[in-house]
Amino acid sequence: QVQLVESGGGLVQPGGSLRLSCVASGLTFSTYGMSWYRQAPGKERELVASISSTGITTKYLDSAKDRFTISRDNAKNTVYLQMNSLKSEDTAVYYCHTLGVYWGQGTQVTVSA
Repeated sequence: QVQLVESGGGLVQPGGSLRLSCVASGLTFSTYGMSWYRQAPGKERELVASISSTGITTKYLDSAKDRFTISRDNAKNTVYLQMNSLKSEDTAVYYCHTLGVYWGQGTQVTVSA
């Protein structure tokens, strides 16, 4: 079965950086687009970034543009989210997603002084 396992979350000060990773198994990773979503307390889950199967096409939430970078390593079945210049409003659980139905367990990102 498809499994998505995220890691890399944690507590970081405003202006800091984190890199999230999501390792996928149970699917031919290189043929599918991947996405990162996030959900803050009391808010709906929102799409943060997506990347095509080849990595050529990427899309971002407006508030993430110029700060976040999504990338993938098809040889490692891994998708990354590099987050720079983090703000308190980036605090959320971040989820890896693919194929419209598969989700990881999430990794908590907390941005606080």
